[in-house]
Amino acid sequence: CRATKRVMLRETFEAGPLGCNCSVLCCPVTKQAIVVDPGGDYPKIKNRLDAFGATVVAIVHTHTHIDHVGATADLQDLSGADACIHEADRFLYDMLPIQAAMLGITEPRKVDMRGSLSDGTAIRFGNFELGVLHTPGHTPGSVSFVVSHDGKKTLFAGDTLFKRGIGRTDLWGGDHDLILKSLHEKLLTQEDDARVITGHGPETTIGDERRSNPFLVRR
Repeated sequence: CRATKRVMLRETFEAGPLGCNCSVLCCPVTKQAIVVDPGGDYPKIKNRLDAFGATVVAIVHTHTHIDHVGATADLQDLSGADACIHEADRFLYDMLPIQAAMLGITEPRKVDMRGSLSDGTAIRFGNFELGVLHTPGHTPGSVSFVVSHDGKKTLFAGDTLFKRGIGRTDLWGGDHDLILKSLHEKLLTQEDDARVITGHGPETTIGDERRSNPFLVRR
């Protein structure tokens, strides 16, 4: 008999003042969920969780720029779940007051972030695992996440990869050569049909970016 594909519930939507793509991932069997990059708009995120009937087991961040962490404290108050980053981005999280002042936005409440998102680790939510890929360059602790479901993969690339673009590297700890290394060694090694949820803007696929992204096409 044919193997049954494991169906994962996912909703991605803009959250926060800079339109960060926040994703809610939920196992339909156990109702355990992970929230990726809660950039703000806590009521909007909670509405999605309530619609799934989900319980948050982890709050994870691709990096700690202010537009990706705005609703973390409220989500942790709701769920008691761990909020997780890569340890190399802790210094940026400690700079939230400076980031807020630069952008002229309100500084979000800080939480005790766990620096547990190291390369090759995974977080379980029900029948699924969210794998961690360390993809530095946009920031020193930038990570991407990968989950296998429905017979394919979905990547959550944060601000490392965009549709026809890559993340900026002119902010604290940015490194242009390093982001290209991360892209070629960690993301472009994935299958062409792997869906990519970017940090801002429309989603794409690895194959589309391999063929058409001007920063990645080898000439």
